[in-house]
Amino acid sequence: MNLAKIIKRPIITEKSMRLASQQRYTFEVLKEANKNQIAQAVEDHFNVNVLSVKVTKVPGKTKRFGKLRLKQLVGESKKAIVQTKPDQKIDLFELKEQK
Repeated sequence: MNLAKIIKRPIITEKSMRLASQQRYTFEVLKEANKNQIAQAVEDHFNVNVLSVKVTKVPGKTKRFGKLRLKQLVGESKKAIVQTKPDQKIDLFELKEQK
């Protein structure tokens, strides 16, 4: 699996910003990726050392489509919370001060 495509995007919420102050960063990842692949992708992309990876599946919602209004599952994904060493940071999660 291509390590560059494992991380889809960072998840920026109030909770993820609170976790970022504890060196825990949240990303949306491919559904097929496992913890070892996620850790390797974060280490390669951001040049940090990963201590642990926690993975959760985000369930999708059912939507109705078409003339017959058939139900279909939409938006199922997977997110990973990655912890780094205390002296390392990922700049995507840093708030910039306004002047």
